[in-house]
Amino acid sequence: MRYTHFDSPVGRLLLARDARGLRRIGFPEGRLAPEPGPGWERDDNAFDDVREQLQAYFDGRLTAFDLPLAPVTTPFQGRVLAELRKVPYGRTVTYGELARRVGNPRASRAVGMANGRNPLPIVIPCHRVIGADGSLTGFGGGIEVKRRLLKMEEEYRSP
Repeated sequence: MRYTHFDSPVGRLLLARDARGLRRIGFPEGRLAPEPGPGWERDDNAFDDVREQLQAYFDGRLTAFDLPLAPVTTPFQGRVLAELRKVPYGRTVTYGELARRVGNPRASRAVGMANGRNPLPIVIPCHRVIGADGSLTGFGGGIEVKRRLLKMEEEYRSP
């Protein structure tokens, strides 16, 4: 596994990939704040594509990522993450709606847990999932980061 860091408007992100694709994006704070794993090798030159797309996203020039992704997930989480990728830039979806989209309308909590374990936040936009009442709920990078990402997307979104 190779890794590097990316200084973003929401903090320093840890990026990790292997030959299959991008495996991990980690926020500097929050419950899932990652550290490089044992045997990981720092390689700042292996992430130019990821850096370019993240920078374009934060600049409001990119609304959908086109990167090789290789998250390690359970089958259910994989379905949830696939549906998350369909949520348009600058829009939100509730946990209940996401549960309906994966074929199990009663699985809002399970969807929330799968969403919370998303190893590729921002690229797979788990920040676009909100509570049924419109509230901002859990996010691995913290609620303030979620708020900032949603506000940024709203500001850059085309009418």
